[in-house]
Amino acid sequence: MRQPVHRLWRRFFAIGALATMTAFASGCTSMLFTAAYLLKGNDVPAECDKLREKRVVVVCRAMVNLQYNLARVDQDLAQEVGNLLRQNVPKIKVVDHRKVAEWMDENTWEDYVEVGKALNADLVVGIDLERFTIHKSQTLYQGRANTEIKVFDCQTGKLVFRKRPPEAVYPPNREVQASEVQESEFRRQFVRVLADQLARHFYAHDRYENFALDAKGI
Repeated sequence: MRQPVHRLWRRFFAIGALATMTAFASGCTSMLFTAAYLLKGNDVPAECDKLREKRVVVVCRAMVNLQYNLARVDQDLAQEVGNLLRQNVPKIKVVDHRKVAEWMDENTWEDYVEVGKALNADLVVGIDLERFTIHKSQTLYQGRANTEIKVFDCQTGKLVFRKRPPEAVYPPNREVQASEVQESEFRRQFVRVLADQLARHFYAHDRYENFALDAKGI
């Protein structure tokens, strides 16, 4: 994955500064090792790279009844995951979520492969939303969700990737007072965080991106 230009510039500047200091301290060999580490960064490779150069449909299905105020969360999650895949997976073609939602509204379907075939996709990313809640109590927010990801080849119907991520918790180490943020805004924040944690299975990402989630949860 091509890194954003601003990230590369920050790394080049860091390389220059740190390499200069290291050269004085411990010689050129150590300087080269330090520079190589900084340039490489902390990216974790994609766990599944099968979406490259493919036409992909993203579908999320709620496996439990959601509360009225969360009724669209499955569609919102699918849309966010699709957007992230479109931005980060090389040469992928993600079918517009509006077309997917329209087909699902107008047709009865049983499995993810049906949706993918109907929309002429090579692969379908199916997300089973097994649990989604944003309330710790009546006055506190803390999002929790359980999911399972499945990727199917639409031509053969074969399951090509399957993952059950750990429970998503947002913010991970504290609760948010309901007086600090509107419920709809907290819900949007959590959907985005969950989408990021799911989508990153399919492209390289910074291993430390999640470390600041407590600070973001405001």
